Amino acid sequence: MNDSEEHITSPALRASDAERDQVEAQLQHHYAVGRLTLPELEERVVAAYEARTREQLHALLRDLPSEVEVPASPIRVIDSRLLIVLLCVSPPAALVYWLISQRSVRRRDPRPQALEGAREGGDLSQRPLTARVTSGRDGMVSRRVV
Repeated sequence: MNDSEEHITSPALRASDAERDQVEAQLQHHYAVGRLTLPELEERVVAAYEARTREQLHALLRDLPSEVEVPASPIRVIDSRLLIVLLCVSPPAALVYWLISQRSVRRRDPRPQALEGAREGGDLSQRPLTARVTSGRDGMVSRRVV
C-alpha cells in the first residue's frame, strides 16, 4: 500500500474550514426545524469549530437524519405525438388535452403576466406612460398609450 492510498482510506483526515462551515449550516437547519434546542446548537457549533478531523465533524451529525434532497417533480411536457393523433382522431379531445397541459404549466409557474413585464423593464408603476396622438385623413383623432 503506498502513501496516497493510506491517506485516502485513513479515517483521521483533517477537516477544512469549509467542512466546518457546512456542518454549522446543517446544525442550524436542524435547529430551525426543531431537532435541536438552542443550547445543543451552541454546544455542537463550538465543537464543530474545535474539531480537527472529519470523523469528529461526522460525530456531531450522527444522531440527526441526513437531509435527502427530494427530487423535483418531473416536468410534464405536451406529448406532441399524442396531440397530433388526437387532432386527427378527435379534435375536441385534443383541445381538452392541450388545455389540461397548459393548466398544469401555469400551476408550476404562478407568476402573473404583469410581473414578467416588471421584471424585464423595471417597476411598472415608475415607468412613464406616453401617448401618441395621430390624426387620420378623415379627421379622426386617435390616441394610443405607448
